[in-house]
Amino acid sequence: MPGTLFVVATPIGNLDDVSYRAKETLASVDVILCEDTRVTLTLLNRLEVKKTVMSYHQHSDDLRIKEIAKLLEEGKSLALVTDAGTPSISDPGGRLIQELLKIFPTDLKIIPIPGPSALIAALSISGLPADEFVFLGFPPHKKGRQTYFKHLNEISSTIVYYESTHRIMKSMEELHEAVGDRPVVVCRELTKMYETIYRGTAAEVTKQLEATSIKGEFVIVIAPK
Repeated sequence: MPGTLFVVATPIGNLDDVSYRAKETLASVDVILCEDTRVTLTLLNRLEVKKTVMSYHQHSDDLRIKEIAKLLEEGKSLALVTDAGTPSISDPGGRLIQELLKIFPTDLKIIPIPGPSALIAALSISGLPADEFVFLGFPPHKKGRQTYFKHLNEISSTIVYYESTHRIMKSMEELHEAVGDRPVVVCRELTKMYETIYRGTAAEVTKQLEATSIKGEFVIVIAPK
């Protein structure tokens, strides 16, 4: 029987949001697979957990997946984490799990250790219906971006997507063109020191951003039609 893979959610900003179960899991496994070892080591140092870490990120090749599979074949227990939030959600961890299930189609034990997620945190304070929503991850940087935003107005339910500090103003302009005056909620730096929530239309939020800051990571929630 292969070892066990724990999929562990970690804080999206405030390190105090790490769960007791997440800490116990990270302390118990043989190896921790992480997006950026430096980021994960900061968390592990805070938790006073000393473990072997191995990088797994969007640029990892098939050789790294084979190395991970070999550890599982040896009966090792592994934890998969991302830099922030829940692995596999707009994150390369999803590909790893897909590939491991091809190698171990029936007997690999995968256990979720749930916790922080930026999209769920944003929905929870949005005041918008969340019984049905569509999550679209990050918009494409170039190719396909125009199509991405045109598609938004075809979706009648609540929409959530992520945006970077480098493209947030462009994103608000494209969002205004796509959905007009549909209410939006823009969350900046959730759980961090400069957490800010902006509400209004895309045009109104643009003015608010201009008056405050565009630095940070963003989650955008769009009201349903």
